[in-house]
Amino acid sequence: MNLFYKNLTIWLIIGLTGILVLNLFKGQPSNTHTMPYTEFAKKVNTGVITHFTVTKNIATWQTSNGKNFRSVLPANPATLAPFMNSGVKIDITPEREANWLLKSIAIWFPVLILLGIWFFFMRKPGGQNGKAMAFGKSKAQLVDRQDSKVRFSDVAGIDEAKEELVEIVDFLKDPTKFTEAGARIPTGVLLHGEPGTGKTLLAKAIAGEAGVPFYSISGSNFVEMYVGIGASRVRDLFAEGKKKAPCIIFIDEIDAVGRHRSSGNTGGNDEREQTLNQLLVEMDGFEINDKIIIVAATNRIDILDQALLRPGRFDRQVVVPVPDILGREQILKVHAEKVNTEDNIDWKTIAKGTPGFSGAELANMINEAALMVARRGGKISNEDLDIAKDKVMMGAERRSMIITEEEKKVTAYHEIGHALVALMLPGADPVHKVSIIPRGKALGITMQLPETEKHSHSYSHLFNNLCTLLGGRLAEEIIFGEITTGSGNDIERVTDLASRMVCEWGMSKEIGPMVFKQPEGFGAAGPIMSESTMLRINDEIRALIDKAHIKARKIIEENMDTMEKLTELLLEKETISRADIAPFITPH
Repeated sequence: MNLFYKNLTIWLIIGLTGILVLNLFKGQPSNTHTMPYTEFAKKVNTGVITHFTVTKNIATWQTSNGKNFRSVLPANPATLAPFMNSGVKIDITPEREANWLLKSIAIWFPVLILLGIWFFFMRKPGGQNGKAMAFGKSKAQLVDRQDSKVRFSDVAGIDEAKEELVEIVDFLKDPTKFTEAGARIPTGVLLHGEPGTGKTLLAKAIAGEAGVPFYSISGSNFVEMYVGIGASRVRDLFAEGKKKAPCIIFIDEIDAVGRHRSSGNTGGNDEREQTLNQLLVEMDGFEINDKIIIVAATNRIDILDQALLRPGRFDRQVVVPVPDILGREQILKVHAEKVNTEDNIDWKTIAKGTPGFSGAELANMINEAALMVARRGGKISNEDLDIAKDKVMMGAERRSMIITEEEKKVTAYHEIGHALVALMLPGADPVHKVSIIPRGKALGITMQLPETEKHSHSYSHLFNNLCTLLGGRLAEEIIFGEITTGSGNDIERVTDLASRMVCEWGMSKEIGPMVFKQPEGFGAAGPIMSESTMLRINDEIRALIDKAHIKARKIIEENMDTMEKLTELLLEKETISRADIAPFITPH
């Protein structure tokens, strides 16, 4: 309501100002015509004009048809005598002399009002020093330790990264322990890793644990459309930091300002590059900032300028990885403390079923389970977490989607084709679940879960993946004599995997241990190769896919009875698990 009255007052002031300005400059009505004095005198003497009004030395009158006229009379009052003798009726209106104070107010009041409105709108509430045009002031937020509720105990699954930052906080709390040993604390710490792995969470933990001022800012806050503003903000940020040193400055998404500078031959962003130059100087220039520690986060370290990454600036680069199975279990338990779960939750099994999940995805999974339980009541169970995992991984179930029985049957054979090939290949990841309930854009899903965490993959494992991906398409072709668009994504993944095996991982005897990976980035040059080499690469990719195609076809044709039984079971239950599949499969 206060905002309403505030806006209403502003518009009333604007309206009153407009009225005053109009009254100040208002002249004669637009339909008033001017007549020369000689013609006016002639019409008065001939009796055409019988009545007029004189204000100062201006005569005004109105004709019978409603038109208004005016004429300027000589300043000498004696000029009215002939008119009076002719019997014309003359009204004389004295002009009141306005008070000088009122005149001054009428002239200056609108100007002052306009200046006041301009100042009001251009003021910067809550900004640095309350200035409107303080573009060069830093937008960093000073985070109070008490305001940040996150502590290092809330960060799980990335113990090595946490230890690196605990050391930074310990230095700020007790620097003498380090300086006596001759150690110098790193100028900057760069946190890099995939999105959702906990980089910003670590920064929040630092803000909560550190007993020193903590400034937080995003890299995009430095860059403006005006060249030089970003550099000014960097200077102001470090100036503020020096006043409260020792302190920590956290720059989130530093790639917004720290990208590679142009070589000069191609166009660059002058504002961003000047901002980066100023940041480089502030971190390690002639003036030493040994009591200001920079912590930055990015998921694109590959595009950062090398001058930013050298020792003396970001001395310590901390990888924040996707958590392994133990890390995922710890993360799940941390988030589970905030929700109501049953006592028999098998966190290790749940962690095992979420390979590749980041910390953010695990937190989202716990939240989805909590939302489901909130709707029905009770506590979160293993089944709720399994459903939430599928929802995060593949999307919500689309049970309202209308699917014909024929299309449902094709989908069932397709998914069993994937599962059957995976089940019959030694060393392939075990099949965890098969479903023909639509999720997201997929009409069905076959989920495999590895028995152990794998950090590198062998040729045989990757070849098994090629065979498994082709199994769905082959099942459609063998059973129905034709294929559908449902295998489009499978073919795309097969082509990509086979290309990487040949071009990046050196798994082709014909091509050998050579890399032909296409570099990323605008204007990046591709690998130098001849046309014959390109043809050889394409032939090797095709040969690898054909080999997997033959292998998968052989498996399906040799196990047709098993495929029919599993498909019938899948059509009946819509979702089958490893336990449902086990009785139909002979261990290989």
